[in-house]
Amino acid sequence: MTKRGWSLFLAMCVIWGLPYLFIRIAVEHVSPAGLVFLRTALAALVLLPLALARREVAPVLARWQPLALFAFIEIMVPWVLLGHAEQRISSSLAGLLVAAVPLFGALAFLISAHAERFTTAQIGGLVLGFAGVACLVGLDLDHVDLLAVAEMLGVAICYAAGPLVLARCFADVSGLGVMACALTLTALVYAPFGVLDPPTDLPAKAWGSVAVLALVCTALAFVVFLELIKEAGPTRSTIITYVNPAVAIVLGVLLLDEKVTTGMMVGFPLILVGCVVAAGGRAAEADATTAASTEPAADVVLEVEAEPEADPV
Repeated sequence: MTKRGWSLFLAMCVIWGLPYLFIRIAVEHVSPAGLVFLRTALAALVLLPLALARREVAPVLARWQPLALFAFIEIMVPWVLLGHAEQRISSSLAGLLVAAVPLFGALAFLISAHAERFTTAQIGGLVLGFAGVACLVGLDLDHVDLLAVAEMLGVAICYAAGPLVLARCFADVSGLGVMACALTLTALVYAPFGVLDPPTDLPAKAWGSVAVLALVCTALAFVVFLELIKEAGPTRSTIITYVNPAVAIVLGVLLLDEKVTTGMMVGFPLILVGCVVAAGGRAAEADATTAASTEPAADVVLEVEAEPEADPV
């Protein structure tokens, strides 16, 4: 990988490790639904003009039904669940639970038409990863909100399912156009929350958190992510998925005085190893598919399979 590639890689490791910290700060002052509106509206103000200038919006809007489904699964539902969960659990735990996304993605691949390509080791990786999730929660059961944990697992499932819609319906269009339209649609849906319960008297740290989430963790992140894929390829870019939770833990401990629990120390390594092993057989296929395609959108689709906030976290 080139120096530029490493710089982009390190930037994405940090950028997509940040959201959990700033969501935790923001939801102390803004409702989860209100935060979704503010974040998507600001991000759309940045990405939509860029997509319009590149004439990448019209092809996406022509497929408005799958667009609505993708926005619902990838942004509308998981972002409000994430905000609601972080009102009751630490940002560190939230980041670790989202680390289960590749496990759900691999599980979806396992039950697909390509299930025969999974080896015994990869199935073992799935079992190991989900055992890690169980340890993450079970070892700290006395002080973990189970509803919040269920919401975070819902977030992980949504982040794993969203790319399936993307791959089926938008493989031949711009990833930037899809995300710009999805963010705009989400902002319109959540606009009533911004009107009925407008944020007032928010402290500077709350406004700062909203700005970072929208402009850095969403708008800038997606632009940088596309550049990383061009530079390093989709397969190597997936490694950021395994680094982001560690960044979330460090930030939570240093800036929010969160504690590293026994469940985190035992569960995270199991999840990490499980993800790597379970997804191992897909790397070669991803490389082959990428090599066979000259469309940038194909690279985006392959990469998003491994990282949701395209989170969009």
